Amino acid sequence: MIRLVSRRTALKTTALAATTLLGSRLSAASARDVSWLAEIQQPPQTLPTDAPKLSDLLIDDQGRKITTLDGWKTRRQELRRWWLDFLGPMPAERKQPPKLTIMEEDRPDGVIRQLVRYEVEPGISTEAYLLKPEKLSGKAPGIAVFHSTINYTIRQPAGVEGPPEKHFGLRYARKGCVCFCPRNFLWPTTSVDRLDANAEVKKFVDRAPDSKGTKSKGMAKMLYDALVAVDILASLPEVDASRIGSVGHSLGAKETLYLAAFDERVKATVSSEGGVGTKFSNWDAPWYLGPTIKEPTFMHEQHELLALAAPRPFLLVGGNSADGNRGWPFIAAALRVYELYGRPARLGQFNHGKGHAVPPEAEERIEEWLLTYL
Repeated sequence: MIRLVSRRTALKTTALAATTLLGSRLSAASARDVSWLAEIQQPPQTLPTDAPKLSDLLIDDQGRKITTLDGWKTRRQELRRWWLDFLGPMPAERKQPPKLTIMEEDRPDGVIRQLVRYEVEPGISTEAYLLKPEKLSGKAPGIAVFHSTINYTIRQPAGVEGPPEKHFGLRYARKGCVCFCPRNFLWPTTSVDRLDANAEVKKFVDRAPDSKGTKSKGMAKMLYDALVAVDILASLPEVDASRIGSVGHSLGAKETLYLAAFDERVKATVSSEGGVGTKFSNWDAPWYLGPTIKEPTFMHEQHELLALAAPRPFLLVGGNSADGNRGWPFIAAALRVYELYGRPARLGQFNHGKGHAVPPEAEERIEEWLLTYL
């Protein structure tokens, strides 16, 4: 039986546990920064005509300016509450991290790569790849890695299949990190011939609890599954739970955006070509936020999510496809919030200008960002 719990209750323990770690971790990171931090905080020479005008994050719901960190923290709780209520109830209450069952194992180039199965919800199992260095001295950073829209799903970040530039899990395991690559709920198995996202969303909505007649959105399930992935990472004896990061491309980038906003255990994030704006890609699909976001009464945008991630390092990567120059207003708006926590503000956008891809220059920036801030 799945228990109905509020989003705030389900996330409260996560937030409280992470708060004590956040200050010390950021203090340690403050001794170093990527050399190109100032570069990614500069606006593009020309802002596209479709770049949106966004609400001021430092205005409260009474129309008053917010000038202090304490003032922002009050506003932050309001925005956080609104988004969680909008997403709808979480599928279940998260208690102990689920037990992993190893299904397969191989050892490519000094990495232990395991296909694992676990119960992500009561009675609902899924799979992930767990990758870690064969030789570790002490605890290592942990990275939650989210695949893009591809039918071989977790085989992509695990380096089993697909182009090597998207083998994020294998890449960072080789760099000394422990990586967990969970399968998105839209795929019922690790490898399918055809994606039927609408059918999988219907299954989730039919079994999910509702709150005051409001059904959960697909993004609530994706967030919940990402939180469980971090639960697992943080529980592993090889992982330093104060050094957890997240990376994803396309579909995976959407997941990293929401995870960064709602899980303070995640200390560094890279979101590549997910479409930070609700009008930048198919956010209105039922497996994300649904058609409500296209209604005139929908007055929110996802610069609010970037602000919820402050002051933790967040890199937005674009190629002028889903993300790029038109996303600059999102960075500019959230930077003002980041700066309330102090400088340097570790938020920026790198636009490689090469479409919906991860070219070599993006690979390098993503790697440097994660390894610097974890």
